[in-house]
Amino acid sequence: MKVQEKAVPTPAENLMNNASAAKRLVEILGIDTEPVAVFLLGPESPPPAAPFKKVTGHRYCQLLMSARHDESVLLDPSELACPAAAAAFGFRPLPEGLATGKGLVGFGIVEDPDTGRRMFEGMPHLEPGRVTLIAAAPLSAVNAVPDVIVVEGPPEALMWLTLADLNVAGGERRRGDTAVLQATCVDATIIPFLEQRLNFSLGCYGCREATDLGPHESVLGFPGARLGPMIAALESLAKKAVGRSRAKAVLENHKKKENSHE
Repeated sequence: MKVQEKAVPTPAENLMNNASAAKRLVEILGIDTEPVAVFLLGPESPPPAAPFKKVTGHRYCQLLMSARHDESVLLDPSELACPAAAAAFGFRPLPEGLATGKGLVGFGIVEDPDTGRRMFEGMPHLEPGRVTLIAAAPLSAVNAVPDVIVVEGPPEALMWLTLADLNVAGGERRRGDTAVLQATCVDATIIPFLEQRLNFSLGCYGCREATDLGPHESVLGFPGARLGPMIAALESLAKKAVGRSRAKAVLENHKKKENSHE
């Protein structure tokens, strides 16, 4: 018996799905801003159909910040202001000061330049020419499957998203890969893109200095193709686990017992 293939969604259907998914992510996770859809476009890739505007002199983390606050933006290699991110995306070689680790000593991030050198040597990166333009937008604003979806928010909210991903993976342990450096460009974008998996990070010096990412917030990214299964898993978690955990009934019972002994 031949299995009937699912019809490919039309652009309008994709937009509706993305808008619905973005709404549910915000509602279930309780985050203040919308997840960001990221497109890593090659030489032959047209930008997704949306009113994007080109920005200049932006770091990648600032591009995400703009998209997080409802802008649809494009950044080409010459306008990526962060040299570390430019190297990670394959736009420009890493400057010698960073490659030797001495730059990180200057920032006060490490004491030993060899530590900084090793951090950059282990940096996942894209081959030069693979990406020639980066587009970022609120998830609800685009009608195509993003390469990566980046979510910034409180650790508790990101925990549920990670647990949803664990359910999609059938219980396989999730892992976070970070150098506490390049949290948005490498940890939340390039690793999910290259390895096709969710990756989470605690943030880094750069994105916390250059954006409005708060001390109570962190970041993760996952492949856009996983959005449907992730939403389904989150809906299941929202039926019982999310509300029950947030109600803190076990804590309240503990407090009552402690008070009864006073």
